[in-house]
Amino acid sequence: MVRWGLRHGLVRQVLHRRARDGDVGSRIMIDPVVREDPYPWYERIRAGGRVVATGLAPTTVDHALCTAILRSPDFGTAARAPSRLPLPVRLAMRAAHGGPLNPAEPPSMLAVDPPDHTRYRRLVTRAFSGRAVAALRGRVEAVAEELLDAMATRGASTGTADLIADYASLLPATVIAEMLGAPVAMREQFLKWGEGAAIALDPGLSLPDFRRGERDVDALHRWMLGHFAEIRRAPGDTILSGLVAVRDADEGLSEDELSSIAMLLLAAGFETTVNLLGNGTALLLAHPDQLALLRDGEVSCAAAVDEILRFDPPVQRTARVALRDTEVEGERFRDGQFVILALGGANRDPAVFRDPQRFDITRSDADRHLSFSSGIHYCLGAGLARMEGEIGLSALFRRFPDLALAAPPRRRTTRLLRGYAAMPVTLGAPVRT
Repeated sequence: MVRWGLRHGLVRQVLHRRARDGDVGSRIMIDPVVREDPYPWYERIRAGGRVVATGLAPTTVDHALCTAILRSPDFGTAARAPSRLPLPVRLAMRAAHGGPLNPAEPPSMLAVDPPDHTRYRRLVTRAFSGRAVAALRGRVEAVAEELLDAMATRGASTGTADLIADYASLLPATVIAEMLGAPVAMREQFLKWGEGAAIALDPGLSLPDFRRGERDVDALHRWMLGHFAEIRRAPGDTILSGLVAVRDADEGLSEDELSSIAMLLLAAGFETTVNLLGNGTALLLAHPDQLALLRDGEVSCAAAVDEILRFDPPVQRTARVALRDTEVEGERFRDGQFVILALGGANRDPAVFRDPQRFDITRSDADRHLSFSSGIHYCLGAGLARMEGEIGLSALFRRFPDLALAAPPRRRTTRLLRGYAAMPVTLGAPVRT
């Protein structure tokens, strides 16, 4: 209760109060109606200027400013410089210390900057290199076909399926489990724990959501520690085995750091890609003219994936804190100042993208989106996510050309991560491949 109150309860009160007063940023972060379609609200922020005082911190939807801040050494994660934070925030952080490892707090790779971030990232970068990802293409294609076969078999009697549960979640969960050397048979359990980890990233959580997040993250952590013990008994040629070897070689990696890196790789390896596949399917079904271009081969699936990432990104926002008084893109920030970077809004900046509110897979500059962030925290698995998106969507619509929504899909309740929790579809007659 103390951890929840200091980490989320007070923030939740502030957000609800400011939302009632009409604050746009607070409504984006707390209002379930706004969560369904935040994009008009991003435009309200844009109309207020490049940096607008909203919610708990100044917010920007400006593409150039977001890019510059993400790349600037004058900004870091909030955890990078606790001495620069306001005294009440520092006291709350100190009092709230404890509990399970949190993906939004150190030693998570998401919440640290150099030199720790550099050290962690160096340990796993090779596994996600362009060459390593390209070598996985055949396996990703095989997994997609296996899942589509199973979906066709289960749907033979009813003609329906849940695209998220039966396909979009299982494809990346299978691939990342195999990459890491985690048991694929546990992929459904990993997905459940990953949902809790995703919830834990949001600010202002309700007490039940906070408890669920801590419970799931703690369960994943305990499983991971047991898996490390198994790896030590029987090492293999996997990413996790390599990390355990580094830890045991006493090269400065603590057990919490090892577990945090491993849990992030596992959960992040499927969480955002599930959203990419779900968001992409919904967008293509809602825009049959665009789907026709894809089916006819007039536009590559790679181009379509970039437009999906631009138009409805799986990650909606991030935040940074100024490490010193600085000026970026003509905007001044004081030492210790937070700024929220609304990536979903930046991706629809009319200064960068022509007619940005239109979903258009023929767009030549869609790859300028910030959906994978930028700078040193650029998504480690961006190449893998793109490939899984391309293969997953092309295989889906090739196998089920008459795929259609059977009922309105249901959005996830998370606010930082945007995707679907369920998507009932009718399959139509499958095309044998």
